[in-house]
Amino acid sequence: MVLSRTARQRLLFAVLCVVWGATWLALKVGVTAVPPGFFSGTRWTVAGLLLFGWRRAQGKRLRIRRRLIGRITLVAVLMVLMNALIQNYGLRYVGSGLASVISSALMPIGLMTFSVALGQEQFSRRQGWATALGICGIFLLFGPSALAGRMDASELLGALGVIVGTLTYALGSVLSRPLMRMLTPAEIAASTNLIGGVLLLTLSVLFEPGAREAMTGDWGIAAWTAWLFLLLPGSLGATVIYFVLVRDWGASRTGTYAFVSPVVAVLLGITLLGEQIELSSALGMAVMLVAAGIALKRS
Repeated sequence: MVLSRTARQRLLFAVLCVVWGATWLALKVGVTAVPPGFFSGTRWTVAGLLLFGWRRAQGKRLRIRRRLIGRITLVAVLMVLMNALIQNYGLRYVGSGLASVISSALMPIGLMTFSVALGQEQFSRRQGWATALGICGIFLLFGPSALAGRMDASELLGALGVIVGTLTYALGSVLSRPLMRMLTPAEIAASTNLIGGVLLLTLSVLFEPGAREAMTGDWGIAAWTAWLFLLLPGSLGATVIYFVLVRDWGASRTGTYAFVSPVVAVLLGITLLGEQIELSSALGMAVMLVAAGIALKRS
């Protein structure tokens, strides 16, 4: 059976949500054991090299016009260097649940705001209602437990890091869309991964405490497992899918993955770890899925 273009896009969206729904736990495990800049810098650099190697194996060469290098570098700095460094350091000082709340709530808002501000999309009332509904669902799902207790100064700074990292990723995503008139999503993913990864890795080795010691690779099984998961389905698979959907759907519609991936994370916890779910959490998941359905429905 041959899937229609719309069905293929929705299948890719589902894969994106599942993979990125599991990344917060992997990130938390990795950056707790390894300096965040080095942990992410190695992953993104290897991902870029593997994507370039895959294209060369297919007999395809990467042809980037000189006038595009500046824009690609800017996208790489926003989506890889700044996002990974600022957000991952923030994740060291804030719980993964609260980090997921902040990122999931801000991502669709940031994508929609930047897309409208830069003239790529027109404001849609339905998209606005879907975003508001999805944010309500996020706080029903995570809010009571994530926000319980007082936040100290380090947690507040950690939350700020997640906020800034999320917004830099959203801006980079919107700026990447015009590049897709001249480059394929795989080419953009390969170049941004490699440029951002090399910059991040270089800065880490030069300035990040503990980075040179981490070069021995003595991270432990848990951190290496997290790194491999983030590299293979995360950086190589989901990142290319993300750029494909940004090209075909626009950034704000693609950003509704943020309403689905937290639901996936909770369901994985229930299935694999035997975690319990409360009524408010179940209601929040339902609201978020409804919001995603509204946003994904074609006009």
